[in-house]
Amino acid sequence: MTPFTQLHGLVAPLDRANVDTDAIIPKQFLKSIKRSGFGPNLFDEWRYLDVGEPGQDCRGRPLNPEFVLNQPRYQGAQILLARENFGCGSSREHAPWALQDYGFRAIIAPSFADIFYNNCFKNGLLPIVLPAEAVDRLFAETLANQGYALDVDLARQTVVLPDGSAFTFAVDEFRKYCLLNGLDDIGLTLQKVDTIRAYETRRREEAPWLFE
Repeated sequence: MTPFTQLHGLVAPLDRANVDTDAIIPKQFLKSIKRSGFGPNLFDEWRYLDVGEPGQDCRGRPLNPEFVLNQPRYQGAQILLARENFGCGSSREHAPWALQDYGFRAIIAPSFADIFYNNCFKNGLLPIVLPAEAVDRLFAETLANQGYALDVDLARQTVVLPDGSAFTFAVDEFRKYCLLNGLDDIGLTLQKVDTIRAYETRRREEAPWLFE
């Protein structure tokens, strides 16, 4: 998993509340478990004017010009600004996979659905909870200023605005440690690889019949 330390990123404003995981990545794209290749189908039903299918080449599909991610000023955005209860609905882990594959590294919202929030940390995506009034300010400034970017510092737990002012956010210390060091569940387990190997060697000696 790619570590998350600091990010200077362009902001894309998705001004919708209760965005569910079926909107983030529709159900027909859930057949793959490779964690990659979902970016072109992120927000598929909002992003395109036709119906998307798995394996389809999205480069020639008709785009919805009114959808925020299709607007030229937000191309290359790495920070998604959203409203309350982002990621609600089913618990599909494909939702953070799609967001990350598109290029987002952080999401800022007043609140997140619990399972989606947990899945973000497991996949190197930083969900940041800020007060509603802070999010309102970020929406207003993003819309008013083309090229609006923020600086996110996970170690300091700050979001720094272009004028130098900052918001602080809370994050669980263990989740923070994992993101800073790029450790998912597999990475955490591999930290104990010497202990695991020593245990397996000892068990072979104690109960060799189990390994026949």
